[in-house]
Amino acid sequence: MTTTPGIIRAWVAVMAMAIAAGTEAHASSPPARAVSIVLVHGALIDGSTWRGVYDVLTRDGYRVSMAQPPLTGLDEDVAATRRMLDQLDGPVVLVGNSYGGSIITVAGSDPKVKALVYVAALQPDVGETSAEAAPPRNQATDALRTSRDGFVSLDPARFRAELGADLPAATADFLAHSQMPILGAAFTTRLTVAAWHDKPSYAIIASEDRELDPAAAHRMADRARSKVTVLQGGHLVFVSQPRAVASVIETAARAVNLSD
Repeated sequence: MTTTPGIIRAWVAVMAMAIAAGTEAHASSPPARAVSIVLVHGALIDGSTWRGVYDVLTRDGYRVSMAQPPLTGLDEDVAATRRMLDQLDGPVVLVGNSYGGSIITVAGSDPKVKALVYVAALQPDVGETSAEAAPPRNQATDALRTSRDGFVSLDPARFRAELGADLPAATADFLAHSQMPILGAAFTTRLTVAAWHDKPSYAIIASEDRELDPAAAHRMADRARSKVTVLQGGHLVFVSQPRAVASVIETAARAVNLSD
């Protein structure tokens, strides 16, 4: 069988196109960033709620991990976050939602952590408890349930109204019925360190938050001298607006990259 020059030219052209396509795809892939990002969930939820933010950040080239605090006490929750930090090399941006803000305030003392991002989150000071930093809003306390061993959850029928009015009904219903109850004593543990005193911090405040009073969130952010972004949304704004939340996290990461 003979191969004509025309067939050879066609084969060469196909190979050239394939190589060019591969090169273009490689060039368009976002480079890995120097900064790692660790996402810390709050009370009643787990790390899977960060999926939307995770997808945005990883698509933009960041290394992202989710800590999974067991919600069995502040010390245990901080320890779980530190175990995640121990697995990483290089600078870290530590992100927390809700009670997760208390966790990152303590765990953020790790020297790897270079910036903190509070997403509708508590920002307690040294000597404060989570409950003292921002007392629960009145409309939510009557929806809380406490088990015989002291773990707190939220009436599923009230979950969407209190935590995620801006979420699709199906999403809110799933989260309502997959809650991780939190040991109530976690809110009464006094902090012995507040990393935001020594490290740059960013605060996302949800204007329609029914769980964390926006006025209290502003007060805590002002005290910490955090760079504030206000988003129109509820307490789980990172679920409803992952791109907007990821944008703030990336701002923090870029600042860390520039400073290192």
